[in-house]
Amino acid sequence: MSINFVTDKVNLKVDGRVATVEMNRPEALNVMDTDVIRGLACKLKELSESDDVDIVVLTGKGRAFSAGGDIKTMLSNMNESDFFPVMDCISELIITLYSIPKLTISAISGAAAGLGFSLALATDYIIADKASKLAMNFIGIGLIPDGGAHFFLEKRLGETRAKQVIWDGKMMGAEEALKLGLIQEVASEGLQETLDARLSDWLSRPVQAMIKTKKILAEKNRPQLLKILELEKYGQQKMRETVDHHEGIQAFMEKRKPNFIGK
Repeated sequence: MSINFVTDKVNLKVDGRVATVEMNRPEALNVMDTDVIRGLACKLKELSESDDVDIVVLTGKGRAFSAGGDIKTMLSNMNESDFFPVMDCISELIITLYSIPKLTISAISGAAAGLGFSLALATDYIIADKASKLAMNFIGIGLIPDGGAHFFLEKRLGETRAKQVIWDGKMMGAEEALKLGLIQEVASEGLQETLDARLSDWLSRPVQAMIKTKKILAEKNRPQLLKILELEKYGQQKMRETVDHHEGIQAFMEKRKPNFIGK
């Protein structure tokens, strides 16, 4: 992927030692199409080379963090040769975000669902507005989580609870997500104020020591994350061929409850 990929669907703002990377599709609740995915990866690669930035904040413009992957991509009768490059873009974004030698924070307002939630889980710290909604809701359209979600959920929750969250696929409030251990903080006084307090705290610490700890753990876990991303890619392709996935998409479009048959 070219580091010079340009899109207006991702904004970057640098303020001192803090960079904010913002998904910019507010009219579509920041659903992630290929441009957003590639744009995010390129901005993060750019930032990883900067000696001036220590903290990267990931956020979404408007009413949502990100409502997930772009449904149009799912609706298109994409064949295997088209589908795998999209999944490879997702993998590159997730590996870049997880391994970046900076401290990373997701600041969530509104929805963080599906791939949008996977993206947030790849950061070091998640702050969610008290009114936000979080969901690992791939199951609702007969798919499995991607974006490394199997890796991140298992790390945060353990295998048994990770499976439960994936299989339930339900929408959670911020307090429930905090109780489960999916996020680190609920912004009771307003998202920006809570974020500013966290940034102020981290900027007053020996950040390079924090980043070194992150790098050691990321290096140790990288082979497992790469393996999971590969398994998700091939697993998702299989799920896209199922009767239940096609029924899930149809039901979603018709705004009705799907009738799954286990095929």
